[in-house]
Amino acid sequence: MTVSHDSSILRLNGVEIIDTFAEAFPIKATRLIITGDSQRWANIAATVMCGNATSVIACDVEAAIECDLSSAETPDGRAGVAVLVFGFSTEGLAKSLQARVGQCVLTCPTTACYNGIPDCPKEKRIRIGGGIRFFGDGFQASKKLNDRRYWRIPTMDGEFVCEDQFGTLTGIAGGNLLICGKTASSALAGAELAVQAIRTGRDIALPFPGGIVRSGSKVGSKYAKLKASTNDAYCPTLRGLTTSKLPPECHGVYEIVIDGLSFAAVQSAMQRALHAAAHAEGIVRITAGNYGGKLGKHHFFLRDLIQ
Repeated sequence: MTVSHDSSILRLNGVEIIDTFAEAFPIKATRLIITGDSQRWANIAATVMCGNATSVIACDVEAAIECDLSSAETPDGRAGVAVLVFGFSTEGLAKSLQARVGQCVLTCPTTACYNGIPDCPKEKRIRIGGGIRFFGDGFQASKKLNDRRYWRIPTMDGEFVCEDQFGTLTGIAGGNLLICGKTASSALAGAELAVQAIRTGRDIALPFPGGIVRSGSKVGSKYAKLKASTNDAYCPTLRGLTTSKLPPECHGVYEIVIDGLSFAAVQSAMQRALHAAAHAEGIVRITAGNYGGKLGKHHFFLRDLIQ
C-alpha cells in the first residue's frame, strides 16, 4: 500500500483521494432472519422482500441482504438469510414489514421468518408476525418459547412460522463513496471490487442493485415536485454544460451507498471499499458526497480511512 499526502490531496496506490467526508444520518433499523428448506428458497424470499427498497427518498424503506446463514446460525436449524431493513420511524418499519413479509415471505415456499435483534427492550420492538397472523382466518395459533412468541399460520404446504415481535435499534444511513474511472467499465470494475470487500463484514446493507448506484443524486431539482435529481456535477456527458467536479481523464462514475447498524460498521465497510477500489485498474479519483454537515451528524472522513 502506498499512501502519500499533499496539503489538500491524498493518494492511495496512486489514486487521488479527495480530502472530504461522507455524511450520514440516524435511521431506525431491524434485522430479519428468513429460513427455508434450502438456501435457494431462503434467498428467493429475501431478494423479493428487498425489492423497491433502495432509497427512502422514494421508497418506504431501504433494505438489503446482509449475508447467508448456515443452519447453525438460524433459530430453526435450516439454511437462512439475514436481511437488514431501515426506515425513518419504528411505526414506518412495522407497517412496511408487515406488508413485505406478508406478500413476499409468507407467499414463498417453505419459508419462516424470525427476529434478528432479540436483545431489544420491549418498547423498541415492532410487531410483524402479530400483524400478519390474521391471514390465518382464525386457524392461526401461537406458541411461546421463553420470552419469544411465534405465530403459526396455515398454508397450502403446511404452515408459515413468523415471530411476533422484532427488535429495532438506531442505525446509520448514507455512508458513501464515489468511484471515478478512466472509463465507465473501469469505474464499474472498481465499484464491484469495493462491494466484494464490503460484503466480507456484517452489520452492513447495500440497498442499491448489486450494491452500486449509477444514478447518483443531488438534493432538489428545477422541477419543484422532485426532492432529488441527477448529480450533474458527476455526469461525464454534462461536463460542458454544468460545473463539473470530474477530472478531465474521468469518463465514468459509480457510487456506493452504505447503511449499517453502527458507526464502526459503516466506517469499516467504507475503509474496505476505499482500499479495494484504489487497487483497481483505471481508477483516477475516489471522493464522497456530503451536504456541508447539514444532512446528518455522522461524518466519515476519507483521510481517516486510507491508513
